[in-house]
Amino acid sequence: MTGADAGRNAAEKGTAGSRPGSTTGSTTGGPTGTPAARTTGGPTGTTAGATSDTTSGPRTPGGAAAAPAAPPRGISHRGISRRGLFGLAGAGVAGVGLGIAGDRGVQALLAAGTAGTPGIAYPFYQEHQAGIVTPAQDRLHFAAFDMSPGATRADLVSLLQDWTAAAAALTAGKDIGQRGAVDGPYDSPPEDTGEAFGLPPAGLTITVGFGSTLFETSAGLDRFGLASARPDALVDLPHFPGDQLDTARSGGDLCVQACADDPQVAVHAIRNLSRIAFGRAAIRWSQLGFGRTSSTSTSQATPRNLFGFKDGTANIKAEQPAVVNEQVWVGAGDGPAWLTGGSYLVARRIRMTIETWDRTALREQETVFGRTKGQGAPLSGGTEFTEPDFTSTGKDGTPLIAAASHVRLAHPSQNKGVQMLRRGYNFVDGNDDLGRLEAGLFFISYQRRPSQFTAVQLALARHDAMNEYVRHVGSALFAVPPGAARGSYLGAPLFA
Repeated sequence: MTGADAGRNAAEKGTAGSRPGSTTGSTTGGPTGTPAARTTGGPTGTTAGATSDTTSGPRTPGGAAAAPAAPPRGISHRGISRRGLFGLAGAGVAGVGLGIAGDRGVQALLAAGTAGTPGIAYPFYQEHQAGIVTPAQDRLHFAAFDMSPGATRADLVSLLQDWTAAAAALTAGKDIGQRGAVDGPYDSPPEDTGEAFGLPPAGLTITVGFGSTLFETSAGLDRFGLASARPDALVDLPHFPGDQLDTARSGGDLCVQACADDPQVAVHAIRNLSRIAFGRAAIRWSQLGFGRTSSTSTSQATPRNLFGFKDGTANIKAEQPAVVNEQVWVGAGDGPAWLTGGSYLVARRIRMTIETWDRTALREQETVFGRTKGQGAPLSGGTEFTEPDFTSTGKDGTPLIAAASHVRLAHPSQNKGVQMLRRGYNFVDGNDDLGRLEAGLFFISYQRRPSQFTAVQLALARHDAMNEYVRHVGSALFAVPPGAARGSYLGAPLFA
């Protein structure tokens, strides 16, 4: 018996009674009750339109108060629209009477929904931006933006103000603007594009970050007056061994991460924020993602990546506030004051050579990962959440978890305790010119310092056996400011 066989047998001990191939992530991943993120930036427990911390239309460039709150999607200013009525019924709200109209009646009905339904809404105005420790949703639309040539500091400020107001409305399940998708003048374009009309919030979160180029000078000029406020750590990530980066899929002045449990809601958010940006900024590149590849709460089972293995078993969870504070949030004194309470976002587009992997023996696949494919247990034995034992060897003295395995090289014990909070997603973007799947992992991580990612990635780039099956083709780093205060906007302290 080889060391890998011995490790696999040890890993499956205690699970012989389970159906082969079954997983236990939902029972070993911790309690399945209310996500802890409810106390650390989690949902309000209300549904679309039931939150009171949103604004309905873009703020003016001067930051004036927003217009009165717009009704939820599918609810016109005249009451419940025909499609809105169907939307309520689809969300599980029964017995809607035609005599109930106006926001208060709708809010009462929608508030009857339960947590975990598509109607869940996360608060937008809070200490930290949502979409980081928030329980990872199933869908992603990520976009990097470049400011337009000739854009001014005032343009940048007004864009962030407008995005903030729109994001607060969108995450509450409302159309943007005072009249939304259907209530505006008949001979003018609607304020909202309308493809999410009638849909619940679907747990939408919108997270905004700033790229290093936003702070750079152009033609000898500090284009936005931000050069002196640039964090020392906000520099381009190094070129790692094996990188094959496409500059068209890397970098960006700004980024927006929209996550939701409905792909149409996530796409609607990016589409409308891009529309708002017209004339001030334009999308540089974007990425759609599905099937989250990490859990950010113990209430979630561990998902699988496109190689078929559980991904993110040892990820930081929202229920570990001390770890989150130490590893994720930028602390006072770490850099400029405007970033305190924020984080750094690393995005890497990782292409998987699916066809090669699919012809690889199961023994080799498990050796590459250092875990069993079925349960996700370390090859040193135990169950999914058993700590790997890197000292265990087989009868022939071979380490049960290979020195070049992914789990060994990425483990905090092998990286001086460094951890990251991962929020990656699978992607499939059709086929390439050779007929191979254009598929892989859109890796996203949040960390207190970019050096946390760099340290781990250097070890992986040099030694990881998985490098035979993956290529890093896109890369970006963004500074994510803390959450916006009510009446203010994202990134406001940067411009103070």
